[in-house]
Amino acid sequence: MYEPELIRNISIIAHIDHGKTTLVDRILEMTHSVEDRKMQEQYLDMMDLERERGITIKSQPVKIFFDSEDGNRYEINIIDTPGHVDFTYEVSRSLAACEGAVLLVDASQGVEAQTVTNTYLALENELEIIGAINKIDLPSANPDETILEINDLVGIDTEDINKISAKTGDGVRELLEQIVKKVPSPASKDQKDKKLKALIFDAKYDKYKGVIIYARVFSGTVKKGDKIKLMNTNETYEVSEVGEFHPEMIESKDLSAGEVGYIIAGIKDIEEAKVGDTITLANNPIEEKLPGYKESKPMVYAGLYPGLPKYYEELRKALEKLKLNDASLDFVPENSPAMGFGFRCGFLGLLHMDVIKERLQREFEIAVILTAPSVVYKAKMKNGEMVEINNPAEFPEQEQIEEVFEPFSKLDIITPPEYMGNLVQLAQVEKRGEFLSVSNAGKDRIVLHFEIPIAELIFDFFDKMKAMSRGYASMDYEFTEYKKSDLKKVQILVNKEPIDALSFIDHESKVYETSRKIVDKLKDLIPKHQFELPIQAYSDGKIIARSTIKAFRKDVLSKCYGGDITRKMKLIEKQKEGKKRMREIGSVNIPQDAFLALLKINEEDNN
Repeated sequence: MYEPELIRNISIIAHIDHGKTTLVDRILEMTHSVEDRKMQEQYLDMMDLERERGITIKSQPVKIFFDSEDGNRYEINIIDTPGHVDFTYEVSRSLAACEGAVLLVDASQGVEAQTVTNTYLALENELEIIGAINKIDLPSANPDETILEINDLVGIDTEDINKISAKTGDGVRELLEQIVKKVPSPASKDQKDKKLKALIFDAKYDKYKGVIIYARVFSGTVKKGDKIKLMNTNETYEVSEVGEFHPEMIESKDLSAGEVGYIIAGIKDIEEAKVGDTITLANNPIEEKLPGYKESKPMVYAGLYPGLPKYYEELRKALEKLKLNDASLDFVPENSPAMGFGFRCGFLGLLHMDVIKERLQREFEIAVILTAPSVVYKAKMKNGEMVEINNPAEFPEQEQIEEVFEPFSKLDIITPPEYMGNLVQLAQVEKRGEFLSVSNAGKDRIVLHFEIPIAELIFDFFDKMKAMSRGYASMDYEFTEYKKSDLKKVQILVNKEPIDALSFIDHESKVYETSRKIVDKLKDLIPKHQFELPIQAYSDGKIIARSTIKAFRKDVLSKCYGGDITRKMKLIEKQKEGKKRMREIGSVNIPQDAFLALLKINEEDNN
């Protein structure tokens, strides 16, 4: 056990792809925390998907020992956090487990949206912030300007901001020296002689050991054999193992105040060990749990179906296995006449949805079809009941509804000033947002603040923003509240039959335009049949858009070499009767691409 005075608990915060994980690689090498033969790039990114995309999906703690120039050997616990907006809650709990944060900014890109958000999270948790400019070795680096941006953002003295290259290792030792000098030790607020109080900042499932809790101990001590209580669930468990991350898990005698480590206590379901929960001893509990706990609620829902119906059971088992390591994944069975049996899945955001789909295809080799995502709406019925709607097909009939509410978010876009006009037009005119204000984000950077419906963000907003700003703008959003809105449900009818998987909800002002695009798109995606095929958009008791797929025509007159015109007319009328009968009883083959039509309707606008 280490003396709390020599412990430092830090997190590394930054925008996506600013080099958090690479910096940890250099620190591991410099402190010889990993054997040379085991060392590899992005060491803490355990998934192939993380390595390929260069993003952190699952945060991973590591304990290193650093011999400082002051003669002391310090224990530094580093938590490498995800940088994407979908995982903001996980980042906030990781920061709550620390006393300090390294604010890492790419010298070639400057301060970006997620940098600002995570910095505010760190300030809310009263952390000591250490500024660092990364990628100074790049030809396009502009460290002096980036230093001024950080100074504007946090007020860190420009002389105290470190210039480093996580790739080459330049400046990394000086950064570690600054961490041990400036970040406070947990000694002042953590006391081992008090009652046990620990924060769960992450958890994962192991098929042999059950749930492994990642915890930061604030007071007291926990060891093998202790009976612990999780305060939000009120469940009691017996500890079978405690240990530390080096970065592999290594068992230790106990975990004391100020330390970061893991706890195994025979927990079978990851939903019982929720991020943000407080751990205490069952026989000597604390009175008040740690602040900041909240339930992780899905923001985006989509239908998930196996490529072939016979793989439904395999898909169910795969989702259950993924949920063992991801408590935020939510799914329930659903059945669509067009798609067969599948699941309605809830995700934290679009990246989370994309990651789950990719993992199903890679780790379980299951081809899946994802329908267009939708957000969770709320409807107040005329009988006073309030219902939540996460599937457009379940949207109540208009005459039963008194009011409809949709989720809004606070949207921040950081951009060079010359793109402001286009971005305000995009958010305010095209996407129903409200422009709130503009603020300074350093030299040649401004922050645009909007309030905008989340439904408008989840399709093509990011792509359009990047295109309009030539890649210079970055965005961050955060759910704020539900607001009353004029929303309509639109059903798509193919051959006069409603297709649930193609239903969608849109604002009254955009219903006709979206419906028109979808029926035209489906006309191109659904192949011709032996009979004429109407595609219709139905809303509020009437057809609001229609497109028709013409039938295949067989030349019934090819063998009719001569004779009276009435003979030819008889053959054509006979063909018409046959096609009419076929349309009434014939089945329509709808290809999988058609179910992604909602995602593709704006492709032409982007080109």
